[in-house]
Amino acid sequence: MDCGSASSSHGLARTRLESALMSRMVDVQRFYALMDILRERLGDTATLRNCTGRLRWPSRGVYFFFEPGERRTESGTGDRVVRVGTHALSSTSRTSLWHRLSQHAGSRTSGSGNHRGSIFRLLVGEAMKARDMKHEPKTWGIGSHPGIAAERLGLTASHVRAGERDLESGVSHYIGDLPFLFVAAEDEAGPSSIRGTIERNSIALLSNYHREFIDTASPAWLGRYSGRERVRESGLWNNNHVDEAYDPRYLEILERAVSATGPVT
Repeated sequence: MDCGSASSSHGLARTRLESALMSRMVDVQRFYALMDILRERLGDTATLRNCTGRLRWPSRGVYFFFEPGERRTESGTGDRVVRVGTHALSSTSRTSLWHRLSQHAGSRTSGSGNHRGSIFRLLVGEAMKARDMKHEPKTWGIGSHPGIAAERLGLTASHVRAGERDLESGVSHYIGDLPFLFVAAEDEAGPSSIRGTIERNSIALLSNYHREFIDTASPAWLGRYSGRERVRESGLWNNNHVDEAYDPRYLEILERAVSATGPVT
């Protein structure tokens, strides 16, 4: 048995792991430096509770939600990003940036919303049910429309909507209070768009899923109650891309998008 060889092998693996962690740390710090520049260019973060479609939104973009109390613990100071998203990733999509954000927000007046049209809302509602140890509404996340959920469970569509109303309102309140930033990216709709590149790589960079943690989610973070391992372990309200590798060159693309973004007032 060549014990020296095994020891050297373990040492090399540890060195590579430490090197990869340091490289990712540098890239995470660069990402947040770009967020600071973006915040200055937009005049600060906004909340969906205080936004309307009357503002001069770019037609397309990528958004970054932060959460008060969710602090960066290794990469620096300030709140960490808890959700990255975009829209119009199919060639036939005509969804605008504001339309997508409004789907996440729900109604500013009644608090109503449609979690079947927003994976963000769906994930938050699931975690709220688990945190509060509630089994109702059983219809949450079933079907693409309340009518489909009603048919599957032997209910009426109006019964489904009524049963989901309080949770939809709670989700609207939670998401509506989260500060967010966005970058404009007005390229054509499609999976190879700049928006897709920024979204996919930002999620992969920030995700702690099955890797050394950078900026760990706090013990009180609502996402820790999620029934989805990818949300719990990544520290993000994202289910896709959290297990992927990122290309650090994407930060150049993000930097150019930040430089092209201005306030929407």
